[in-house]
Amino acid sequence: MTDIGQVFRALHVKGDPLLMVNVWDRGSAKMMTAMGAKALATSSAAHAFTMGRPDGGTVTRDEALAHAQEIVSVTSLPVQGDFENGFGDDPETCADTVRLAAEVGLAGICIEDIALPSDDCYDFDLSVERIRAAASAARALPQDFVLTARADGIMTGAYDTDEAIRRLIAFEQAGADCLYAPLPPDMGALAKICVATTALVNALVAGPFTKQTQADFAKIGVARLSLGSAFARVTHRAIHDAALTMIGDGDFSALQNGISGDAVDQLLT
Repeated sequence: MTDIGQVFRALHVKGDPLLMVNVWDRGSAKMMTAMGAKALATSSAAHAFTMGRPDGGTVTRDEALAHAQEIVSVTSLPVQGDFENGFGDDPETCADTVRLAAEVGLAGICIEDIALPSDDCYDFDLSVERIRAAASAARALPQDFVLTARADGIMTGAYDTDEAIRRLIAFEQAGADCLYAPLPPDMGALAKICVATTALVNALVAGPFTKQTQADFAKIGVARLSLGSAFARVTHRAIHDAALTMIGDGDFSALQNGISGDAVDQLLT
């Protein structure tokens, strides 16, 4: 029997980053699998959008697990769960989330240091203990499991690059396999993160980082690229812009830009 966590881990190579595509339903998962993606991930924001909810702590753990299980059911690729803050403040909840994620077939999850639904960061010591508990649970599993620890305060403005690095180093020492500080100030800051840590580093391709190429990320030692909700928001942009002209102006020309039904059918079958 294939150890999907082991397969997932092997895809991470410093200087040759894996593109992990964040999907939001069975259809997008099947399309990305057919188009040659090597690994998939859920997106908490994109999942929330499909449920008519805003991002940021609006999805429950049970909902996230059921959603992840749907994605896993239609692909042979490794799938990571975007599991926000582990769905609870205390370390044992994070550990339980790891165990439950493994049970539904996920190859790994990421856990951030934001006390959702607020924008507040957990203090340093609690943040580290949460990752330590999650890592301990991951190592106790019968299969491999890639735990990603996120320092999200750099994205929200709660702390700077130096504090993100301090947290990431501590997360690595606590047992995290992959480190993730979403949207640092620039590529220089991202390079600094890669140099300061020895674990695998994930970079978010969103905002100004969409101007970089995969080769640019490779040069500074990134091991994995994720898209977060950026890919899903491309589809929402298409929906928004087409609806704006239809509802506002009675102009249906935007509908000419759609992919053919036959092309979609082929990808889904």
